[in-house]
Amino acid sequence: MQIAGVDVSNPDKILFPKKGITKEGMISYYEKIAPLMLPYLKNRPLTLHRFPSGINESGFYQKNAADYFPDFIKTVEIETEEGKNTQVLCNDVKSVIYLANQGTVVFHIWLSKKDKLRQPDKIIFDLDPSEDDFEKIKDGARILRNLLKKKKIDPSLMTSGKSGLHLYYKIRRGKDFDEIKALTHDIAEEAEKQAPDLFTTQIRKDKREGKIFVDYLRNAYAQTAVCPYSLRATEDAGVATPIEWEELTKIKSASQYNIENIFRRTGQLNRK
Repeated sequence: MQIAGVDVSNPDKILFPKKGITKEGMISYYEKIAPLMLPYLKNRPLTLHRFPSGINESGFYQKNAADYFPDFIKTVEIETEEGKNTQVLCNDVKSVIYLANQGTVVFHIWLSKKDKLRQPDKIIFDLDPSEDDFEKIKDGARILRNLLKKKKIDPSLMTSGKSGLHLYYKIRRGKDFDEIKALTHDIAEEAEKQAPDLFTTQIRKDKREGKIFVDYLRNAYAQTAVCPYSLRATEDAGVATPIEWEELTKIKSASQYNIENIFRRTGQLNRK
């Protein structure tokens, strides 16, 4: 069978056993969500989180473009400490479908674009819970937003599709990643000082004492964050979903939106 001009291999293979979601089902999801997802993917190097045998088996992260990828998969050359590598770009539906057919469940994007790789145009804070208390995460998101608003920044909000929330906002390109990482580190520490019983900047999990880790570390060269509308490799096939701040009160979990209900939400958005 073909989807978006790509030959789909093993369409009946079960990738999400709990939900019985097949490879064809996952690829069909990505074909349908592509118009919403592609603006976030465009011109950004990717790290692919692939699960060729399904999410219950060991997956792997792929940064380098494979030699066998077809010519329509665009790439960009990346400078690394070891030298150079070539990473994937995903700017059209056919590329999304091809990568999904390779078993890519999760798409992780750079915070910079191919033309200025060392100058981010996006900042992200990942509120990473140490324990299963989503109400605490919601409180943390509100506090961090208020801190940012005092700096004349009003961030957007996204469920991670797993357990946390992401606050993110666009910036004008010009500063390099070293400057941005230092800036976001200072903001994370300011949040920790403001709410020391809630937030921590401790990188080691065993030092977090049940607090929310304000993860600023993604704001560095060659680091990535999950792309909005990407699936997550969870039993419920959670979807990383942008939401409005007004919706935060009603959200019950970071995985509230998943492959089975996301299009009810996007349909409602289209009707507004």
